[in-house]
Amino acid sequence: MKGAWSSAAGSSSALPEEGVVAEHEYDNAYFGLSYSFGADWTQRYEGPPPSDAGYYVLAQIEPRDPSRNAELGHFLIAAQDLFFTSTSANGALQFINHYRDRLGEEYLVERAPQKMMLANREFVRLDYLSPASGLHWHILATEIRCHVVEFVFTGSNARSLDRLTAGMNTMLRQSGSAPVCIKDLANSDKLLEREDPVFIEPRFNQVPVRIVIDKEGKVKHMHFLSAFPEQARSVADALSEWRFKPHLVNGEPVEVETGLLFGRAPRTGIAARH
Repeated sequence: MKGAWSSAAGSSSALPEEGVVAEHEYDNAYFGLSYSFGADWTQRYEGPPPSDAGYYVLAQIEPRDPSRNAELGHFLIAAQDLFFTSTSANGALQFINHYRDRLGEEYLVERAPQKMMLANREFVRLDYLSPASGLHWHILATEIRCHVVEFVFTGSNARSLDRLTAGMNTMLRQSGSAPVCIKDLANSDKLLEREDPVFIEPRFNQVPVRIVIDKEGKVKHMHFLSAFPEQARSVADALSEWRFKPHLVNGEPVEVETGLLFGRAPRTGIAARH
């Protein structure tokens, strides 16, 4: 919705949309990954802000020399937040199967969805072809922090796409720990105290927000995927009063990340309204 934008409140923390393309490499601190793609490639245009259903265009990489578009193709790095997705998918395999099942009759599946290991991480791979255009797609997806992170390689030269796919074996995982992600935590007995936000100006949009809860059960960080400024302020004021039971792992309290949806009633398949 025009005027609604992504924002954050609370303690400083990396955001999914803050990945950086520099020195022939894509780095994303939130997802903890680095992918090198070589000097033949560049990013000319940044993606839009995240949608209210939690879809991110993280990077759009194309040949540095436009005359090589047909030879090299291009690739997209994207992510789908599983807390807010409009599908029923709860992981990478279901997400890719959902995508495959909705391909039109003009496409041919070259490789059915299957699990594989790349860079010591499990991915799901789907390859398909458009005979009319001669274009191939290789899609590789993995789950990180309750998101499906996708690498989508597109081009007419299948060998070039195979090289890009094989290059993912050198992808690095950045050091550092991430919060445990738990869906619908606010709908459980873990929520001890809550205060509802007061929206002074009526709006007809949903407000998806991811929160990080500290070891003491307080909301320390809020990431608004899509919200008007006054909505974000109202929700942030309310969430600062929320209290959760500390989440324990092996008897020790840990930080937790979960998703909440405020505002208008969601579409079917999106998390329950709060």
